[in-house]
Amino acid sequence: MTRPALILASASPRRLALLAQIGVTPGRVVPADLDEAPLKDEMPRQTAQRLALEKARVVAAQNPGAIVLAADTVVACGRRELSKTEDPAEARRCLDLLSGRRHRVYGGIAVVAADGRTWSRCVTTMVRLARLTAPEIEAYIASDEWRGKAGAYGIQGKAAAFVADINGSYTNIVGLDLYEAAKLLRAAGL
Repeated sequence: MTRPALILASASPRRLALLAQIGVTPGRVVPADLDEAPLKDEMPRQTAQRLALEKARVVAAQNPGAIVLAADTVVACGRRELSKTEDPAEARRCLDLLSGRRHRVYGGIAVVAADGRTWSRCVTTMVRLARLTAPEIEAYIASDEWRGKAGAYGIQGKAAAFVADINGSYTNIVGLDLYEAAKLLRAAGL
């Protein structure tokens, strides 16, 4: 009996690299095309879990018989959700807001098994950034590492020097909690 193919419903190179760390190589990468805006009155944790589940279901419907893994990362400071940044001014605002403060990184994970059974989780990691100086923020903006990252930073790069404290999963901050993802993939038969 052949094992069902694994599809990663994400175009994130970080998620592919994280899965490779635990010896998991998706057969295909099929990003889900969804509106990722939060719903009215939806909390950041709910957004992360809902989006992961929706992505998994959309890709599973297009690929019957496959195992689909999807994830979504939401960075929140209080109730305020910080989206993926695409311009320097937005990145500067995010970094100013997070400077010297704690924030949460919510990682939604969903798996749809070949037989349609579905599991989802949301992992929460607390992160505290050091108080950043204007020159530190400007140097980071110049690096372009913030582009496309929720909260305007990537912990796996230069911004690692800004992280004063983490409570929870490091891989969740990068983009996929490997512990939970591995459990869900095992449950799905991988």
